[in-house]
Amino acid sequence: MDIDGFTEPGFEPVRDAFAKNFDAGREIGAAFCAYRHGRPVVDLWGGETNVQTHAPWERDTMVLVFSTTKGAAAVCANKLAQEGRLDVDAPVVEYWPEFGQAGKSAITVEQLLSHQAGLAWVDEPLTLEQALAWEPMIHALEHQAPVWEPGSAHGYHAVTFGYLVGEVVRRVTGRTIGTYFHEEVARPLGLDFWIGLPEEHEARVARLYGSVLGDAPAPPGEESRASMAGLLGPDSMVVKALTAGGSFSEDGIFNTRAMHAAEVPAAAGIADARSVARMYAACIGEVDGVRLLSDAQVRDATTQRTKGPNIVLMDLDLQFGLGFILPSSLVRLGGPRSFGHFGAGGSAGWADPDADLAFGYVMNRMDVGLAGDQRSYTLINACYDALA
Repeated sequence: MDIDGFTEPGFEPVRDAFAKNFDAGREIGAAFCAYRHGRPVVDLWGGETNVQTHAPWERDTMVLVFSTTKGAAAVCANKLAQEGRLDVDAPVVEYWPEFGQAGKSAITVEQLLSHQAGLAWVDEPLTLEQALAWEPMIHALEHQAPVWEPGSAHGYHAVTFGYLVGEVVRRVTGRTIGTYFHEEVARPLGLDFWIGLPEEHEARVARLYGSVLGDAPAPPGEESRASMAGLLGPDSMVVKALTAGGSFSEDGIFNTRAMHAAEVPAAAGIADARSVARMYAACIGEVDGVRLLSDAQVRDATTQRTKGPNIVLMDLDLQFGLGFILPSSLVRLGGPRSFGHFGAGGSAGWADPDADLAFGYVMNRMDVGLAGDQRSYTLINACYDALA
C-alpha cells in the first residue's frame, strides 16, 4: 500500500511502523505526524477514507477524533488561566452562577478539569438533538446533583467534560468554545482542527468504521464481543458516562453531519494528525512564532490533580492534570512530564517537554480502548527509538 508524506533523516523506521499497521490489517485509513523542536519531522498518511468508494486518504483529510478533542478544550482553559482570566482554584459559580444548584456551589474549576466534579452524566432525559443544541445540556448540568462528593474521587466525564469546561470558557470570554478555539488557537497556528465543523469542509471528513459505531466492517475480533452496554448494563457508570446519560447512545451518530457541525468539545472534534501534533508542539515550545502555553502554565497543567482508581472507568489507573492525561501505570509514553489526550477508537495527541516532541495520530478504523492502542504506541515509540 502506498504511504504518502515524509520522514526526516533518522525517522525512516516510523514510516516502516506506519506501513506495518496497514500490513497487519489494523488500519483502513490513518495519518501520523510528529514535531521536534517546533518543526515537523514525520508527516505520513495512507489508506482509504471510505471502504465503499475506496476514496484515498489525502493530505488534507480530516476525521472525528473523539476524546482527543478534550486536549483542545484543555488548551483553551489553560490559556485563559495563563492570561489571568480564569482562576482554576475558584468555584465555578464565580463564572457560571447558575451552576451552583443541587449542592454544587463549592465545586472548583480545577475539579471540572480533572474529572472530580461527580457530573459524569445527566439524569434528565435529553434527545441527541437537544444535547447538540448546547443549552439543554447546560441546563441539565445546572440541575444535576453530583453522583459522588466532588473532590473525593475522580471518574471520567466522557461527554460532559466538554460542556462543563466549554460553558466556563463561554462565560469568561463571551464566545463559544468552538469559536474561541478557532480564533485563539487554530487560526494563529493554521490548524485544520475544528470544534464545530463548517459545512464547506465536510467533504474532507473520513468515514469512521467499527462495530462500536454500528457500521461495518468491524475491527478484527470485535464481532464476537458483546457491546459494552450488554456486558456491563445500561445503568453502569461507564455506559452512562460514555452516552451522557443516554443522549449519545444512537448507532452511527458520529458519522453524521449534525454531529460534525455541533460543538461537542469532549468527543466530536474534527482534525488531521498534523494539526493535533502542531497544537501540542506549540504548547511546549514556539511553532512559527506562536507559543500557546508558557513553561509555567505547562508545569501547572501537568501537575497531577487526581490519585487512585478512576471510578467510572472500572478503576483503571488513568490520572489527570488540568484537563490532560498524565503518565501512569496505564499510560507509559515518553518522559515523566509528558501529557496529552487519547480518543476512543485510537486517536491521540501527546507532548513530551523533556524531549521537545509532540505527536498526533488519527484514523478511521475504531479499535477498542480509551487510552491509545498498539498503533499509536508503536508509532510514538518509533520516534523515541529514532532519537536514541
